[in-house]
Amino acid sequence: MIVLEYKIKAKQHQYRAIDEAIRTGQFVRNKALRYWMDNKDVNKYDLNKYCRVLAKEYDFANKLNSTARQSSAERAWSSISRFFDNCKKKVKGKKGFPRFKKHSRSVEYKQSGWKLDSATKKHITFTDKNNIGRVKLFGSRNIYFYQPEQIKRVRLVKRADGYYCQFSISIEVKENMQPTGQAIGLDVGLKYFYADSKGNTIENPRFYRKVERQLNRLNRNKSVKYKRGQKQSNNYHKARTRYAKKHLKVSRQRKDHAVKLARCVCASNDCIVYEDLSVRNLVKNRRLSKSISDVGWTLFRNWLEYFGWKFGKITIAVPPHYTSQDCPKCQARIKKTLSTRTHICKCGYIEDRDIAASINILKKGLSTAGHSGTYAWGDLPSWAIGENLSSNGESMNQESPTKAT
Repeated sequence: MIVLEYKIKAKQHQYRAIDEAIRTGQFVRNKALRYWMDNKDVNKYDLNKYCRVLAKEYDFANKLNSTARQSSAERAWSSISRFFDNCKKKVKGKKGFPRFKKHSRSVEYKQSGWKLDSATKKHITFTDKNNIGRVKLFGSRNIYFYQPEQIKRVRLVKRADGYYCQFSISIEVKENMQPTGQAIGLDVGLKYFYADSKGNTIENPRFYRKVERQLNRLNRNKSVKYKRGQKQSNNYHKARTRYAKKHLKVSRQRKDHAVKLARCVCASNDCIVYEDLSVRNLVKNRRLSKSISDVGWTLFRNWLEYFGWKFGKITIAVPPHYTSQDCPKCQARIKKTLSTRTHICKCGYIEDRDIAASINILKKGLSTAGHSGTYAWGDLPSWAIGENLSSNGESMNQESPTKAT
């Protein structure tokens, strides 16, 4: 399954209608979650049935397409099922009890409530009672080559730089690649984006750090224009939009960098071994949290696992314990602080700390099955046909093109 994304051009009343549809979807999700909290033995199908009750009780909920209401209820159930899975697996720390949404940015339709223009397919018309109507699509990829029955989901997404329409298309995306006979170990870090077992290093781009002063200035301008107790002015909303666009650009740069590197690594190697890092715990370090979040380790790992699945390659996550302390040659444990960047052993082996760690990671991956192919989106990979897209407005298909800012 792939996801094609187009930017929407419409009139102001249509944008307001899209906002209303998004708020209605958020309302249905929160009501479904409350229904689950207040009643015992509620399952996914009970939440879908509850959508009809909401449509009869609230006129604005009835305006939204029935499949869009069901998709919102399915989002609530996905958070519930994730919570149950974490409890069964005895995940350490917080189990992720479902929470109510405050600021949703998307609404999702299934195979009804919309219609593509049959001639050019550059326009889409939403046929429910929200009065969104016919909007124009802008994008580089042509949806003309796909049949309407192949489109499983249509999603409207609101971002800082405008509104987007995503199409989830059911097609085979796996590629047959010739074996390379290569295996590689990757050690991610802050000095280097990663160092591999072949002695190569990739510099950390530090996208956020490069524009941090600009972001701070935009944030100050936004704060000056807002006064507590007063209505937010147009200048405040303009300043807020400028600040959000800058953050959006940084996130897109980080994603583009991770995609290109992950694809290159998976195309060049048959076996990729990396550390099974708990980034959620690592960012608790108040001195390193900003740098860890900036480098995007989890994003890079997710893309590695996706391209490993797509190309038929092996991806293995191994425990990170002592990978930077053990000597790759004699296995002696040499204690080092974070400031020590060179591994020097009594056996005479001298190497960069990160490269030595990547060699240890590769050895661990080849000596044990490790923890292979973890999908951060649930039991099924995110590209599975019929699965919901990510709730933050990004496409869950890993090859969906993203608009550049």
